[in-house]
Amino acid sequence: MFRTLGGGDLPNSATNPTHPHSVTALCPEGTRLYAAALSTGRIARSEVKQAPCLLEFALLQPDPDDANQLRPVPPSVALAQRLHPIEREIQDRRRTAVDLTDAFEPFLAISAQSPADTHAITVLEGFERINAALDLATAECHTEVLTVQPGGARPSLALTQALERDAPLIDRGISIRTLYQHTARHSQGTLAYVDRISAGKVEIRTLEELIERLIIFDRTVAFIPVSDDRRVALELRHPGLVEYLIKVFEQLWRRAVPLNDEITYTHTPDGISGVQRSIAQLLVEGHVDEAIARRLGMNVRTCRAHIARLATALGSGSRAQLGFLIAQSGILHTEGPPDLPEA
Repeated sequence: MFRTLGGGDLPNSATNPTHPHSVTALCPEGTRLYAAALSTGRIARSEVKQAPCLLEFALLQPDPDDANQLRPVPPSVALAQRLHPIEREIQDRRRTAVDLTDAFEPFLAISAQSPADTHAITVLEGFERINAALDLATAECHTEVLTVQPGGARPSLALTQALERDAPLIDRGISIRTLYQHTARHSQGTLAYVDRISAGKVEIRTLEELIERLIIFDRTVAFIPVSDDRRVALELRHPGLVEYLIKVFEQLWRRAVPLNDEITYTHTPDGISGVQRSIAQLLVEGHVDEAIARRLGMNVRTCRAHIARLATALGSGSRAQLGFLIAQSGILHTEGPPDLPEA
């Protein structure tokens, strides 16, 4: 019954043993001895050494008739002594709350008369704030979600978060269209996620190369990353910006291949595939292996294997020569997918 006396974490309570809230629970031995002292009216000082919490709670006082004995302080008195400073502090905090409310009242009145416009561009810093904004947009969504998810295999945590966010949308009958890169077709985790959401109004297509991550809700609010690590994002509500991003999405969507359809790669007479042509284009533009792999949604080792096969097909002995041979070979003029907008 003495497990939670006192009032929680308050200033100086951890460092000041005399503070009225410094002790919030009796030790088990103290509980037993205090109950015994109340029953008999006194307790030997020697026994109290086993339970110093009794003295910290000021639940015992000297016996005027026997210096070796202590008498219990009535629990009603001990409780009142500990509650009084807590109640005083509660009153002080209530007065502070009233003062703060009075101070902000004029500003609240102004805000109510002329509410601020929704910001066209909001900077979101940190995953917590980004996810909170996405959760709110998800909850407010009524008709459609458009998403671009570049990269190959997505981490299991990202897929779990996506499933948690998408499930309520699917349950509400909201349409979802998602663009992945072709390499996502080889990710078992991604395919399992797709299978979980296939019961809803969900369409998924893939492209060889995509722009950066993009999410659009109800054609009114869009989210795009700002930094490479995606710890900073922009929430866009300007109608012109959102409409532009929708047009970019629709352009990519028309060129993409439905996930259930087989991708047909065309090869040049030298046996160079569409993937290798894309790599060749990025090499000519001066991108390093890591950047090429990231843009095509594959790991660096796979990217370098494609570069090696490309070099073999063109008879190149060095990276510098490879760039020259790509330009001379005409493979970049081979009919294939149109150029994509820059990320």
